[in-house]
Amino acid sequence: MDSSCSSHFAKLAFAFLILFVGTISSQNTVCPYQYLYHLGDGVTDVGNSIRVLPWGPSLPAARLPYGRSYPGYPTGRWGDGRIDFDFAAADFGFPRIVPYLTPEANSSNGVIFSVARSPVLDHKFFKQRGVKIPPYAIPLYEQLNWFKTHLKSVCGSNCANRLANSLILLGDIEANDIGYSLLQGKSIKEAQTYVPYITQAQINVTRELINMGARQLIIPGNAPIGCFPYILTAFPSNDPKAYDEFGCLKSVNDLMTFKNNDLQQAIAKLRTEFPDVSLFYGAFDDGVRQYLTQFMAGPNRNNALKACCGIGGKYNFNSKRFCGSRGVPVCHDPDNYIFWDGLHLTQEASHRIESILIQPALSTLNCAS
Repeated sequence: MDSSCSSHFAKLAFAFLILFVGTISSQNTVCPYQYLYHLGDGVTDVGNSIRVLPWGPSLPAARLPYGRSYPGYPTGRWGDGRIDFDFAAADFGFPRIVPYLTPEANSSNGVIFSVARSPVLDHKFFKQRGVKIPPYAIPLYEQLNWFKTHLKSVCGSNCANRLANSLILLGDIEANDIGYSLLQGKSIKEAQTYVPYITQAQINVTRELINMGARQLIIPGNAPIGCFPYILTAFPSNDPKAYDEFGCLKSVNDLMTFKNNDLQQAIAKLRTEFPDVSLFYGAFDDGVRQYLTQFMAGPNRNNALKACCGIGGKYNFNSKRFCGSRGVPVCHDPDNYIFWDGLHLTQEASHRIESILIQPALSTLNCAS
């Protein structure tokens, strides 16, 4: 969810149900797909956001400490190292994925169209409601147009076979639609009215991909963004009842649950429309909550809802002094934190959450290990 500070932890997903390198090796897993594609936001952006506009290289993800843990320098990923889809792709048999906005995209079998801070809904929708989104954000349907352009360059007008042999993921993106709205003064009640529009836009893009020839698709739901430092910082409450057992904001997480339920119902209807298509919903909430439970039972429980890279306040987050800004410190060991910059996960948290969810994912996707 890359809202002003987007929500993107809120974004892992069953799609990214993968293991960290060394747990279940991609060399030991065989998935029945020749191509891998993802449309989404910062949780799965492997370098597009820093290339959308000429000033992209000035974004935080283009400089240290991003990439500090791996490979030791910034790559355009919004984290300290590998992001979720790096691991997912490796487990699915695609050790090298590339951003669409690079020359390598036309020769790669794993291409990522995701762009950090991108919403599902378009600029017009938000402008009509007085909500601003970043100029480099690429809404979901525009990413679909990128995908179509890519297909024309690699398979011309005969792409049905390629799509039939592809695994396509889209999502982990709609948290931005909610996050931008909340952070710019919209109430929970008003943000909830956006949900039908968000879901319908996701279903429309999914249906179009199916009509183009796609046969295997995953649409991940959102993580509980009420646990993210940027949301917790923006909406403090003196009422203990406003928080759940983890210290997360109930009202925001209830909204995300409502959003996820609406998406699941829409996917179920779409399955009846296309019974021959493998269409999956990715429930990420369960993995996040399981990991939160484990983390809070460990020695670093006090770091659970804090950003590793950040400054100020209870959650070590300040939107005006974001990670990568001058004078903003970085924790000694990101592995001891769940959140990297208040919006995105640390590499270690991604590893652990994926470890919880990988086996069911591989089984559901007909991958053999």
